[in-house]
Amino acid sequence: MNTNKPKVLYLPRWYPNRYDPMPGLFIERHARSVAGLAEIAVLYVHPDDALKGKSFETDISRDEELFQVKIYFRISQTGIPGLDSLRNLCRLLKYHRKGLKIIKKEFGYPDLLHVNVLTRLGAIALLYKWFTGTPYVITEHWTRYLPHMDNFKGWLRKRFTRMVVRQAAAVMPVTDNLRKAMERHGLHNSNYVIIPNVVDMNVFEITDIPSGRQKKQIIHVSCFEDRQKNISGILRVLKKLSEKRSDWECHMIGEGIHYDRLVQQAKELGLKEKLVHFHGLKEGAELARMMAEADFQVMFSRFENLPVVILESYACGVPVLSTDVGGIREHLTDELGILIPSENEDKLLEKLDFMLDHYEEYKKEKLRAYAQAHFSKEVIGRQLWEVYTASL
Repeated sequence: MNTNKPKVLYLPRWYPNRYDPMPGLFIERHARSVAGLAEIAVLYVHPDDALKGKSFETDISRDEELFQVKIYFRISQTGIPGLDSLRNLCRLLKYHRKGLKIIKKEFGYPDLLHVNVLTRLGAIALLYKWFTGTPYVITEHWTRYLPHMDNFKGWLRKRFTRMVVRQAAAVMPVTDNLRKAMERHGLHNSNYVIIPNVVDMNVFEITDIPSGRQKKQIIHVSCFEDRQKNISGILRVLKKLSEKRSDWECHMIGEGIHYDRLVQQAKELGLKEKLVHFHGLKEGAELARMMAEADFQVMFSRFENLPVVILESYACGVPVLSTDVGGIREHLTDELGILIPSENEDKLLEKLDFMLDHYEEYKKEKLRAYAQAHFSKEVIGRQLWEVYTASL
């Protein structure tokens, strides 16, 4: 290893794990984007209700970019909520301490900690700073600070989170909208830096549309949580669109807690398998291919930060029709797509109808160039490295 590079330890709340490769994938992409400029280790501790016969399991891996330590620990299941919460918090701290010992032995002492998603990991970083003098930075992705969520509560939590944020060397929300929401909660820091998520430009690319295709292709990609994504609203509008024209198909990609309910809704509306197709979870090259073959993407969310799927659409040269919520307007101009008000189904119908006739006016190369300039691994990695070096 090049000893001139700073050693940075990531402490993520969410991270791809053996049960699900999707949570926190954007955090792993951040880590990999800066790996050429810094030495990066990741310590991820995961509560595991399926762990039997042992207290914990450790998974250590190393590749050219990352040294990763994942610890799965058995959760407390006494049935007493307060007791279980306290015991699991103690175990979380215990296994982070165990993981830090592995990191120090196998990777070396970190020069900087990078917390991803507050508050517990921020508390660990703050304690580490107090005892070792090692600075820490924070990246925040969570929508809990946004007005629609109203779940950043509790006097003690707020007070402690404010202290953690105040003592960080830098705070890096993924949108300016999220920064403002955090500051409205009193989470002040003199060094806020907006750094969005990363798109793998080598996977999400412009592709040739299959010849002989009869219908125009709309795509929606999400986690199928209807309170946020309002997929039920999309389906109601698609039903109205089907009464005007049938020269289109909508492909729904993803899975989540409301998936079965939404499939049933599409059946009841007479859309499923006729005009609306559900494909479940798709990842990597398969997702990129389906996205690149779409004519445009539709999002009808009630609240967001900045969905990665919008950025991936741009990389594929695909314009986006989205609600004007969260930080989306920071990266959705007239040259990239269309913004509409949240909850306005009449406006969604109008703009879906419009996009079906005008999507070809959006220039694929211009969309991709925007993604390259704002979300590529090289651009985000350099921005992170600049924060790291300034913090040190």
